[in-house]
Amino acid sequence: MTPKLRVFFGAFALLLPADWASKLWVVQNLSYAERVPVIEGVFYISHVRNPGAAFGILADSPEPFRKYFFIFVTIVAGLFVFSFLRNLPAQDSRSALALSLVFSGAVGNFIDRLFRGEVVDFLLVILPGGYSWPDFNFADTFIVVGTGVLLFELLVTEGKSRDSTS
Repeated sequence: MTPKLRVFFGAFALLLPADWASKLWVVQNLSYAERVPVIEGVFYISHVRNPGAAFGILADSPEPFRKYFFIFVTIVAGLFVFSFLRNLPAQDSRSALALSLVFSGAVGNFIDRLFRGEVVDFLLVILPGGYSWPDFNFADTFIVVGTGVLLFELLVTEGKSRDSTS
């Protein structure tokens, strides 16, 4: 197995259970809408549910529409991830890890939607001025971090290719 595949599947084998276990812990230990301060006024462990996508988008859409929409989006995301993974050089472990983060997050939230009909969110950050960032979970974090790493890699690669042509 190539280094990229070892990293991709190894990370997936750790990330997906971490997401699942964290959500299970929240469901079993916190009442709905409960908040436990980690850093008072800044960071809380909470228990909320989101039937929609990021920021509650589609939350008010009919359940059958949401179900099929999220199945479609997860399949498309998986196809993109595996297409990119297939085209990575065998030694590109960093990009493989980033793709694994994105895939793990997509699958983690999909599993929630499939079995619960909604996603369990439990991380709450209060920003300066009292603005509350919408609750999120590890899967959301994996997707954002993985996407950020991929964008950074793209910018660095593009910058290097421009430097070599000038």
